[in-house]
Amino acid sequence: MRYAITAWIAGGALPFLFLILPANTLLLAISALIVTALLLLIPVAPLRKVVILLMCALAGLAWSLHFVQQRLQYDFPRELEGVDLQIEGRVDGLPRGDHQGATFAFVITNYTRLPRGVSINVDKLPRRVYLTWSSAWRESEQIPIIQPGQQWRLRVKFKRPHGVINPHGFDFEQWLFHQGYGAYGSIRSGTKLEQAAPWSFAQWIESHRWNLRDKIKRLLHDNRPYAGVLVALVMGDQNAIEQVDWRVFNATGIGHLISISGLHVTMLAGMGALLASRVWRRGSLPLAMPVPRVTAAAGFITAFIYAWIAGFQIPAQRTMYMVGVVAIAVWSGRLPRAFDIWWWALAVVLVLDPMAAYTPGFWLSFGAVAAILYAMGESSGLIGIPTGKELELSSRERLIQALKEACRLQAVVTLALIPCTLYWFYQFSVVSPLANAIAIPLVSYVVTPLAMIGVVMPDALARPLLMLAHTAMEWLAMLLKLMAGWDWAVAYSHQPSLLLLALSLIGIAIAIRPGLIRKTIPSRLLGCALCTCLFIPPKTDLAYGEFQATVLDIGQGTAVLIETQSKRLLYDTGLIQGKKDDAGERIILPFFRGEGIHHIDRMVISHSDSDHVGGAKTLLREITFDSMLGSLPDHNPLLRALRQKRVPVLPCRYGQSWRWDGVDFLVWHPHEEINFDASHYGGKPNEMSCVLEVRNRSTSFWLTGDAEREAEVALLERLRHQPIPRQGRSVVFMAPHHGSKTSSSLDLLKAINPDSAFAQNGYRNRYNHPHPTVRARYQELGIPFLQTPNTGAQLWRFGNTPGQKNTPTLLREDRRRIWHDRSTQP
Repeated sequence: MRYAITAWIAGGALPFLFLILPANTLLLAISALIVTALLLLIPVAPLRKVVILLMCALAGLAWSLHFVQQRLQYDFPRELEGVDLQIEGRVDGLPRGDHQGATFAFVITNYTRLPRGVSINVDKLPRRVYLTWSSAWRESEQIPIIQPGQQWRLRVKFKRPHGVINPHGFDFEQWLFHQGYGAYGSIRSGTKLEQAAPWSFAQWIESHRWNLRDKIKRLLHDNRPYAGVLVALVMGDQNAIEQVDWRVFNATGIGHLISISGLHVTMLAGMGALLASRVWRRGSLPLAMPVPRVTAAAGFITAFIYAWIAGFQIPAQRTMYMVGVVAIAVWSGRLPRAFDIWWWALAVVLVLDPMAAYTPGFWLSFGAVAAILYAMGESSGLIGIPTGKELELSSRERLIQALKEACRLQAVVTLALIPCTLYWFYQFSVVSPLANAIAIPLVSYVVTPLAMIGVVMPDALARPLLMLAHTAMEWLAMLLKLMAGWDWAVAYSHQPSLLLLALSLIGIAIAIRPGLIRKTIPSRLLGCALCTCLFIPPKTDLAYGEFQATVLDIGQGTAVLIETQSKRLLYDTGLIQGKKDDAGERIILPFFRGEGIHHIDRMVISHSDSDHVGGAKTLLREITFDSMLGSLPDHNPLLRALRQKRVPVLPCRYGQSWRWDGVDFLVWHPHEEINFDASHYGGKPNEMSCVLEVRNRSTSFWLTGDAEREAEVALLERLRHQPIPRQGRSVVFMAPHHGSKTSSSLDLLKAINPDSAFAQNGYRNRYNHPHPTVRARYQELGIPFLQTPNTGAQLWRFGNTPGQKNTPTLLREDRRRIWHDRSTQP
């Protein structure tokens, strides 16, 4: 059975490794499955086993191909992007947000208005889309209350599934594909329709989830700091939890509790089974059906209902299916092995969701349970089943033994999940065992039960219970904040390679294997020692005089990392929009963590616009900087934050230069006489952008910020007096101001004569950057012009030999999969 499930998983994983899906692939897979099934007629026993495994692999392949084709059958045409469309449909699932803005899934039943002159097959347009409705552009208005199942007529501007592609970054296109969204868009206006939508079980569940969430927020008056945590514990909606709280939960390693964990589902299933057992034992009911069957069925039904209310998250699914396998075994009179239950749950999760393995929750949930099952061996006390010897122990001795087993269990889970947490999050919590020892009983047996009971009680009784749950959570959070503040609370590393992951897993298997501790201490220490390979720091392979540049796919902003043999420079920090869209938190910091970067030698801020300085605050909190060079006015908040961190601040001035590891850094703009607080260049921050050249013997790499006409004129004048020494050097040039119409003048391009150019800009941004005339100008001059929406992050590597060609690695092409937008070309 285990081999068959493994074969299914292996076959089902293949389609997600394709770059494109060949035509008729599903038909070919089904044909191969039928031909393979015919081989079972051959009466050779060893061959039959191989054939069965091959059939399972082909069945998994065919099932995943069907899943992929269902996602790819709709394609949103480029000619409809950014066009006002009128649609009708219903809200699908639980909306996120409030009266200031909301995001939600929407099922389109009708495209009621398409632009004239556009010939589109409506049947090929997406039916399930992801929508955003914001009041930010109308500050005096609020958006309507969005509830599951509502019918709406909406005016929407859509985009194709497209997101930024960066090393170690969140893949938005993969997420849209996984969730089945054919497009995403922003709502301009909407009218609620009165006719009733056809109801389904899923919509009924989502409506109840919305009512539960609304009840918690209403009874806690929406101003309690941990109301969002109670919502997450009851129904799995984590969007109301602030980022500052998430940082504390992750630093202390209890993030798994602030959601619907398997422990919560198990607890509810146990309560349902116990209640059913007590009721069914009365009278003559056991004569109609044995109590164990009723208990098992009640436990599964309770787990099923709660898993749906919790949003059907993977940890909840895993526990629900394991309870279901146990229930089936009880009804059939069988006694399954613990690992068989685990394997069947794994198979069901991947059958229902072939892309589940692309989420960290899948690995953390199944990994933790697998480690526990492997480590417990014959230790029945670990699962609460007393043996003959244990029955002879006193209550005090049994309590001590239970505490020892609980400590052992926590140690096993902590050690076993280190590879997963480092691979997905590039850190692990050192204080996790202590924090979990306190948080698990408090959250699982106090906060969660009080919150769950509270939401099903009348308002008069519900509010005191919810307040008690919130108070308990507040006291726990105070303790967690104290722990998270310890300098050694979190160990940061980098994303380990697959080889290091394999070595660490071997070490973990040795360290947690069942057996007597005393006889295996040396081998367990050896296993733990193997795990330390995960923390081997990555070494740069840059030689003296070489450097590399990582041009991040940052959206409508700028962020470029320059690395020499031993130094690093960060040029700009991306954009910030609103309170949550911080490129430092969303893109740059995950990239740094994944690469094992915790220190930057110099930060250069080109100027004060939010799309260049927006992520600096986040980075200052998490990364150490030796110095900062920039074009910022004295009143800029970033300067105050830098002084508080005691980071030396230098104004960016023409003529400044320094050398790192044989690589030269030269500042070309602004002029040394400019006062950033005065009205030079009409007070435009763009014209005072810090222009930096990075140069070695093979390459001249230019970073230009948002320089526009006047800055380019000044730069051109300096280049006439001090031309770039080519001497076999190629020139890579950042298009100023994201390729705006007021930049990249013909005279400047002729003076610099770049061999390649790039622009960082947002996909279909509202500024229309880069401007068509600028793109045409680069094309006329024969300059390859790479735009990050088309290329993803660009990784440039520059040797130190004159005449070397510079061909960047384009991440969108390098990591392309079937879910990535193929309409964009470098």
